[in-house]
Amino acid sequence: MSFFESLTNLERIPFKELWKKYTKDDVMRALAKEKLDKEDLLALLSPAAGHHLEEMAQKAQRITRSHFGYAVQLFTPMYVADYCVNHCTYCSFSAIHDFPRKKLSLEEVEAEAAAIASSGLRHILLLTGESRKDSPVGYVKDCVKVLGKYFSSISIEVNPLSMEEYKELADAGVDGLTLFQEVYHQETYRKLHVKGPKRNFRARLDAPERGCQAGFRSVNIGALLGLYDWRQEAFMTAMHASYLQDRYPGCEISLSPPRFRPYLGSFNPESDVTDRALVQIILAYRLFLPRSGITLSTREPAELRDRLVHLGVTKMSAGVSTEVGGHTSDGGTPQFEISDSRSVPEIRDMLYGSGLQPVFKDWDILAESSVR
Repeated sequence: MSFFESLTNLERIPFKELWKKYTKDDVMRALAKEKLDKEDLLALLSPAAGHHLEEMAQKAQRITRSHFGYAVQLFTPMYVADYCVNHCTYCSFSAIHDFPRKKLSLEEVEAEAAAIASSGLRHILLLTGESRKDSPVGYVKDCVKVLGKYFSSISIEVNPLSMEEYKELADAGVDGLTLFQEVYHQETYRKLHVKGPKRNFRARLDAPERGCQAGFRSVNIGALLGLYDWRQEAFMTAMHASYLQDRYPGCEISLSPPRFRPYLGSFNPESDVTDRALVQIILAYRLFLPRSGITLSTREPAELRDRLVHLGVTKMSAGVSTEVGGHTSDGGTPQFEISDSRSVPEIRDMLYGSGLQPVFKDWDILAESSVR
Protein backbone atom coordinates (compact mmCIF):
# COMPACT_ATOMS: atom_id res chain seq x y z
CA MET A 1 0.00 0.00 0.00
CA SER A 2 1.30 3.42 -0.95
CA PHE A 3 -0.31 6.75 -1.78
CA PHE A 4 -0.59 5.49 -5.36
CA GLU A 5 -3.59 3.32 -4.43
CA SER A 6 -5.22 6.25 -2.61
CA LEU A 7 -4.52 8.56 -5.55
CA THR A 8 -6.05 6.10 -8.00
CA ASN A 9 -9.24 5.99 -5.91
CA LEU A 10 -9.31 9.80 -5.51
CA GLU A 11 -9.03 10.24 -9.27
CA ARG A 12 -12.49 8.70 -9.58
CA ILE A 13 -13.99 11.79 -7.91
CA PRO A 14 -16.04 13.74 -10.51
CA PHE A 15 -14.16 16.96 -9.78
CA LYS A 16 -15.67 19.17 -12.47
CA GLU A 17 -19.22 18.43 -11.34
CA LEU A 18 -18.25 18.54 -7.67
CA TRP A 19 -16.71 22.03 -7.76
CA LYS A 20 -20.09 23.42 -8.88
CA LYS A 21 -21.94 21.65 -6.06
CA TYR A 22 -20.34 23.34 -3.08
CA THR A 23 -22.07 26.38 -1.55
CA LYS A 24 -21.38 29.04 1.05
CA ASP A 25 -22.89 26.74 3.69
CA ASP A 26 -20.36 24.01 2.87
CA VAL A 27 -17.49 26.49 3.20
CA MET A 28 -18.83 27.90 6.50
CA ARG A 29 -19.32 24.37 7.85
CA ALA A 30 -15.69 23.54 7.05
CA LEU A 31 -14.49 26.76 8.69
CA ALA A 32 -16.43 25.95 11.86
CA LYS A 33 -14.71 22.56 12.34
CA GLU A 34 -11.55 21.95 14.34
CA LYS A 35 -10.44 18.90 12.36
CA LEU A 36 -11.18 18.90 8.65
CA ASP A 37 -11.79 15.90 6.41
CA LYS A 38 -11.58 15.28 2.67
CA GLU A 39 -15.00 16.83 2.00
CA ASP A 40 -14.02 19.99 3.88
CA LEU A 41 -10.82 20.31 1.85
CA LEU A 42 -12.80 20.02 -1.37
CA ALA A 43 -15.20 22.73 -0.16
CA LEU A 44 -12.30 25.07 0.70
CA LEU A 45 -10.80 24.63 -2.77
CA SER A 46 -14.14 25.11 -4.56
CA PRO A 47 -15.21 28.26 -6.44
CA ALA A 48 -17.67 28.95 -3.59
CA ALA A 49 -14.76 29.36 -1.14
CA GLY A 50 -13.21 31.96 -3.42
CA HIS A 51 -15.81 34.42 -2.08
CA HIS A 52 -14.75 33.80 1.53
CA LEU A 53 -10.99 34.24 1.49
CA GLU A 54 -11.11 36.82 4.29
CA GLU A 55 -12.81 34.41 6.69
CA MET A 56 -10.40 31.66 5.67
CA ALA A 57 -7.43 34.01 6.14
CA GLN A 58 -8.45 35.01 9.66
CA LYS A 59 -8.68 31.40 10.81
CA ALA A 60 -5.51 30.39 8.94
CA GLN A 61 -3.57 33.16 10.68
CA ARG A 62 -4.82 32.07 14.11
CA ILE A 63 -3.83 28.46 13.42
CA THR A 64 -0.40 29.47 12.16
CA ARG A 65 0.35 31.61 15.20
CA SER A 66 -0.88 28.81 17.48
CA HIS A 67 1.42 26.17 15.95
CA PHE A 68 4.38 28.20 14.71
CA GLY A 69 4.28 31.52 16.59
CA TYR A 70 5.73 34.41 14.58
CA ALA A 71 8.74 32.48 13.27
CA VAL A 72 9.56 32.24 9.55
CA GLN A 73 12.52 30.05 8.65
CA LEU A 74 14.87 31.30 5.92
CA PHE A 75 16.85 29.16 3.49
CA THR A 76 18.24 29.35 -0.01
CA PRO A 77 18.65 26.81 -2.81
CA MET A 78 22.15 25.99 -4.06
CA TYR A 79 22.40 24.56 -7.58
CA VAL A 80 25.49 22.40 -8.08
CA ALA A 81 24.70 20.71 -11.44
CA ASP A 82 22.18 21.17 -14.26
CA TYR A 83 22.77 18.01 -16.32
CA CYS A 84 19.47 16.20 -16.91
CA VAL A 85 18.47 13.10 -18.88
CA ASN A 86 14.71 13.70 -18.86
CA HIS A 87 12.67 15.14 -21.71
CA CYS A 88 10.14 17.28 -19.85
CA THR A 89 8.20 19.79 -21.92
CA TYR A 90 8.11 22.54 -19.28
CA CYS A 91 11.55 22.60 -17.59
CA SER A 92 14.58 24.66 -18.61
CA PHE A 93 16.96 21.91 -17.45
CA SER A 94 15.25 19.36 -19.76
CA ALA A 95 17.59 17.38 -22.04
CA ILE A 96 15.63 18.76 -25.00
CA HIS A 97 17.27 22.17 -24.47
CA ASP A 98 20.76 22.82 -25.82
CA PHE A 99 22.77 25.09 -23.51
CA PRO A 100 26.21 24.88 -21.84
CA ARG A 101 25.71 22.54 -18.86
CA LYS A 102 27.65 22.98 -15.62
CA LYS A 103 28.64 20.89 -12.63
CA LEU A 104 30.57 22.35 -9.72
CA SER A 105 33.81 20.83 -8.49
CA LEU A 106 34.02 20.29 -4.73
CA GLU A 107 36.27 23.36 -4.51
CA GLU A 108 33.56 25.39 -6.29
CA VAL A 109 30.92 23.90 -3.98
CA GLU A 110 32.94 25.11 -1.00
CA ALA A 111 33.30 28.61 -2.43
CA GLU A 112 29.56 28.74 -3.14
CA ALA A 113 28.79 27.45 0.37
CA ALA A 114 31.06 30.04 2.00
CA ALA A 115 29.44 32.86 0.00
CA ILE A 116 25.93 31.79 1.02
CA ALA A 117 26.90 31.20 4.65
CA SER A 118 28.35 34.73 4.86
CA SER A 119 24.75 35.98 4.56
CA GLY A 120 23.95 34.30 7.87
CA LEU A 121 21.80 31.50 6.43
CA ARG A 122 22.32 28.09 8.06
CA HIS A 123 19.67 26.11 6.16
CA ILE A 124 20.55 25.07 2.59
CA LEU A 125 18.70 23.18 -0.15
CA LEU A 126 21.13 21.35 -2.47
CA LEU A 127 19.80 20.93 -6.03
CA THR A 128 20.96 19.07 -9.13
CA GLY A 129 19.47 18.29 -12.50
CA GLU A 130 18.09 14.76 -12.74
CA SER A 131 20.97 12.63 -14.03
CA ARG A 132 22.31 9.63 -12.15
CA LYS A 133 25.31 9.60 -14.48
CA ASP A 134 26.33 13.23 -13.93
CA SER A 135 25.10 13.71 -10.34
CA PRO A 136 25.38 10.26 -8.73
CA VAL A 137 24.69 9.67 -5.07
CA GLY A 138 28.45 9.68 -4.40
CA TYR A 139 28.75 13.23 -5.80
CA VAL A 140 25.78 14.44 -3.75
CA LYS A 141 27.34 12.82 -0.68
CA ASP A 142 30.68 14.56 -1.30
CA CYS A 143 28.88 17.90 -1.68
CA VAL A 144 27.02 17.29 1.59
CA LYS A 145 30.31 16.65 3.36
CA VAL A 146 31.51 20.09 2.22
CA LEU A 147 28.22 21.80 3.10
CA GLY A 148 28.36 20.29 6.59
CA LYS A 149 31.16 22.74 7.41
CA TYR A 150 28.85 25.71 6.82
CA PHE A 151 25.23 24.71 7.41
CA SER A 152 23.35 23.14 10.32
CA SER A 153 20.53 21.83 8.09
CA ILE A 154 21.04 20.34 4.61
CA SER A 155 18.11 19.36 2.43
CA ILE A 156 18.32 17.88 -1.06
CA GLU A 157 16.25 18.19 -4.22
CA VAL A 158 17.61 15.59 -6.63
CA ASN A 159 16.19 12.76 -8.77
CA PRO A 160 14.15 10.12 -6.89
CA LEU A 161 16.37 7.61 -5.09
CA SER A 162 15.93 4.25 -3.40
CA MET A 163 15.32 4.04 0.35
CA GLU A 164 18.85 2.69 0.80
CA GLU A 165 20.31 5.65 -1.12
CA TYR A 166 18.27 8.12 0.93
CA LYS A 167 19.50 6.36 4.08
CA GLU A 168 23.10 6.72 2.86
CA LEU A 169 22.59 10.46 2.41
CA ALA A 170 20.84 10.76 5.78
CA ASP A 171 23.86 9.11 7.38
CA ALA A 172 26.08 11.62 5.56
CA GLY A 173 24.25 14.58 7.13
CA VAL A 174 21.19 15.27 4.96
CA ASP A 175 18.14 15.90 7.15
CA GLY A 176 15.54 17.09 4.62
CA LEU A 177 14.11 16.03 1.26
CA THR A 178 12.19 18.14 -1.25
CA LEU A 179 10.63 16.34 -4.19
CA PHE A 180 7.86 17.78 -6.35
CA GLN A 181 5.51 15.41 -8.11
CA GLU A 182 5.14 18.21 -10.70
CA VAL A 183 1.63 17.02 -11.67
CA TYR A 184 -0.56 14.46 -9.91
CA HIS A 185 -2.97 13.97 -12.83
CA GLN A 186 -1.57 10.78 -14.35
CA GLU A 187 -2.64 11.34 -17.96
CA THR A 188 -1.13 14.86 -17.97
CA TYR A 189 2.01 13.52 -16.29
CA ARG A 190 2.51 11.03 -19.15
CA LYS A 191 1.94 13.77 -21.73
CA LEU A 192 4.44 16.22 -20.19
CA HIS A 193 7.21 13.73 -19.40
CA VAL A 194 8.08 12.48 -22.85
CA LYS A 195 11.22 10.46 -22.21
CA GLY A 196 13.58 9.48 -19.41
CA PRO A 197 13.28 7.89 -15.95
CA LYS A 198 11.08 10.74 -14.76
CA ARG A 199 8.34 9.29 -16.98
CA ASN A 200 7.83 6.64 -14.25
CA PHE A 201 4.98 8.27 -12.32
CA ARG A 202 4.86 5.66 -9.55
CA ALA A 203 8.60 5.79 -8.83
CA ARG A 204 8.39 9.54 -8.28
CA LEU A 205 5.15 9.46 -6.29
CA ASP A 206 6.54 6.93 -3.81
CA ALA A 207 9.90 8.68 -3.34
CA PRO A 208 8.79 11.04 -0.50
CA GLU A 209 7.57 8.00 1.44
CA ARG A 210 10.94 6.32 0.90
CA GLY A 211 12.51 9.49 2.33
CA CYS A 212 10.31 9.20 5.42
CA GLN A 213 11.30 5.56 5.82
CA ALA A 214 15.00 6.47 5.44
CA GLY A 215 14.75 8.74 8.47
CA PHE A 216 14.81 12.26 7.07
CA ARG A 217 13.69 14.85 9.63
CA SER A 218 11.59 16.72 7.06
CA VAL A 219 10.00 15.95 3.69
CA ASN A 220 8.59 18.69 1.46
CA ILE A 221 6.24 17.94 -1.45
CA GLY A 222 4.22 19.90 -3.99
CA ALA A 223 2.71 20.16 -7.45
CA LEU A 224 3.98 22.64 -10.03
CA LEU A 225 0.83 24.73 -10.21
CA GLY A 226 -0.31 25.45 -13.76
CA LEU A 227 0.39 22.07 -15.33
CA TYR A 228 -3.19 20.89 -14.69
CA ASP A 229 -6.37 22.15 -12.99
CA TRP A 230 -5.07 23.90 -9.86
CA ARG A 231 -7.97 22.92 -7.61
CA GLN A 232 -7.48 19.21 -8.29
CA GLU A 233 -3.70 19.42 -8.04
CA ALA A 234 -3.89 21.28 -4.71
CA PHE A 235 -6.36 18.67 -3.42
CA MET A 236 -4.10 15.76 -4.39
CA THR A 237 -1.04 17.46 -2.89
CA ALA A 238 -2.80 18.01 0.43
CA MET A 239 -4.10 14.42 0.48
CA HIS A 240 -0.56 13.16 -0.23
CA ALA A 241 0.79 15.26 2.65
CA SER A 242 -1.98 14.00 4.93
CA TYR A 243 -1.15 10.39 3.98
CA LEU A 244 2.53 10.91 4.87
CA GLN A 245 1.76 12.82 8.06
CA ASP A 246 -0.53 10.06 9.33
CA ARG A 247 1.98 7.29 8.69
CA TYR A 248 5.21 9.06 9.66
CA PRO A 249 4.40 11.30 12.64
CA GLY A 250 8.10 11.70 13.45
CA CYS A 251 8.78 13.39 10.11
CA GLU A 252 7.84 17.04 9.46
CA ILE A 253 5.74 17.04 6.29
CA SER A 254 5.68 20.38 4.45
CA LEU A 255 4.06 21.65 1.28
CA SER A 256 5.17 24.08 -1.40
CA PRO A 257 2.79 25.82 -3.83
CA PRO A 258 5.16 26.77 -6.71
CA ARG A 259 3.58 28.41 -9.73
CA PHE A 260 5.03 27.75 -13.18
CA ARG A 261 7.72 30.23 -14.20
CA PRO A 262 9.33 30.24 -17.66
CA TYR A 263 12.89 30.46 -18.87
CA LEU A 264 13.85 28.26 -21.84
CA GLY A 265 11.26 26.91 -24.24
CA SER A 266 7.77 28.05 -25.16
CA PHE A 267 5.63 25.95 -22.80
CA ASN A 268 2.28 27.49 -21.93
CA PRO A 269 0.69 26.22 -18.70
CA GLU A 270 -2.77 24.68 -18.98
CA SER A 271 -4.24 26.21 -15.84
CA ASP A 272 -4.18 29.93 -15.05
CA VAL A 273 -3.25 30.17 -11.37
CA THR A 274 -4.07 33.73 -10.36
CA ASP A 275 -2.88 35.45 -7.19
CA ARG A 276 -6.31 34.85 -5.63
CA ALA A 277 -6.07 31.16 -6.52
CA LEU A 278 -2.64 30.94 -4.87
CA VAL A 279 -4.02 32.58 -1.74
CA GLN A 280 -6.93 30.13 -1.67
CA ILE A 281 -4.56 27.17 -2.03
CA ILE A 282 -2.29 28.32 0.83
CA LEU A 283 -5.27 28.97 3.10
CA ALA A 284 -6.82 25.57 2.31
CA TYR A 285 -3.47 23.88 3.05
CA ARG A 286 -3.18 25.64 6.42
CA LEU A 287 -6.78 24.89 7.47
CA PHE A 288 -6.61 21.23 6.42
CA LEU A 289 -3.09 20.57 7.72
CA PRO A 290 -2.54 22.84 10.76
CA ARG A 291 0.85 21.29 11.67
CA SER A 292 2.41 21.29 8.20
CA GLY A 293 5.06 23.75 7.14
CA ILE A 294 4.28 25.81 4.03
CA THR A 295 7.18 27.04 1.90
CA LEU A 296 6.99 30.08 -0.38
CA SER A 297 9.67 30.57 -3.03
CA THR A 298 10.99 33.55 -4.96
CA ARG A 299 8.87 32.51 -7.93
CA GLU A 300 6.36 34.94 -6.40
CA PRO A 301 6.79 38.73 -6.58
CA ALA A 302 8.00 40.61 -3.50
CA GLU A 303 4.74 42.45 -2.88
CA LEU A 304 2.72 39.24 -2.92
CA ARG A 305 5.23 37.39 -0.70
CA ASP A 306 5.05 40.21 1.83
CA ARG A 307 1.29 39.63 2.12
CA LEU A 308 1.28 35.83 1.98
CA VAL A 309 3.77 35.53 4.83
CA HIS A 310 0.95 36.44 7.22
CA LEU A 311 -1.44 33.73 5.98
CA GLY A 312 0.23 30.45 6.82
CA VAL A 313 3.71 30.52 5.30
CA THR A 314 6.43 29.18 7.63
CA LYS A 315 9.47 29.00 5.33
CA MET A 316 10.82 31.42 2.72
CA SER A 317 13.76 31.37 0.35
CA ALA A 318 15.98 34.45 0.25
CA GLY A 319 18.99 35.67 -1.72
CA VAL A 320 18.15 33.19 -4.48
CA SER A 321 19.97 32.22 -7.65
CA THR A 322 18.59 29.35 -9.77
CA GLU A 323 21.87 29.07 -11.70
CA VAL A 324 24.65 26.58 -11.04
CA GLY A 325 27.34 28.54 -9.19
CA GLY A 326 25.16 31.64 -9.23
CA HIS A 327 26.50 32.98 -5.93
CA THR A 328 30.20 33.04 -6.83
CA SER A 329 30.48 33.27 -10.61
CA ASP A 330 28.58 34.44 -13.65
CA GLY A 331 26.46 31.36 -13.08
CA GLY A 332 24.83 29.43 -15.90
CA THR A 333 21.35 28.95 -17.29
CA PRO A 334 18.61 29.58 -14.68
CA GLN A 335 16.12 26.80 -14.07
CA PHE A 336 13.40 29.43 -13.98
CA GLU A 337 12.99 33.17 -13.63
CA ILE A 338 12.71 34.39 -10.07
CA SER A 339 10.38 37.29 -9.22
CA ASP A 340 11.67 38.31 -5.81
CA SER A 341 15.39 39.08 -6.08
CA ARG A 342 15.78 40.60 -2.62
CA SER A 343 18.87 39.78 -0.59
CA VAL A 344 18.85 37.93 2.71
CA PRO A 345 19.15 41.20 4.74
CA GLU A 346 16.25 42.69 2.77
CA ILE A 347 14.02 39.68 3.50
CA ARG A 348 15.13 39.73 7.15
CA ASP A 349 14.21 43.41 7.43
CA MET A 350 10.86 42.84 5.73
CA LEU A 351 9.99 40.12 8.26
CA TYR A 352 11.03 42.27 11.23
CA GLY A 353 9.02 45.16 9.80
CA SER A 354 5.99 42.86 9.53
CA GLY A 355 6.22 41.82 13.17
CA LEU A 356 7.63 38.39 12.31
CA GLN A 357 10.76 36.59 13.51
CA PRO A 358 13.26 35.51 10.82
CA VAL A 359 14.92 32.23 11.79
CA PHE A 360 18.34 31.50 10.31
CA LYS A 361 18.97 28.29 12.25
CA ASP A 362 16.66 26.00 14.20
CA TRP A 363 18.36 22.65 13.83
CA ASP A 364 21.62 20.96 14.72
CA ILE A 365 22.63 17.33 14.39
CA LEU A 366 23.95 16.51 17.87
CA ALA A 367 25.41 13.10 17.00
CA GLU A 368 28.17 13.50 14.45
CA SER A 369 28.17 10.76 11.80
CA SER A 370 31.39 8.98 10.98
CA VAL A 371 31.27 10.50 7.49
CA ARG A 372 31.13 14.09 8.65
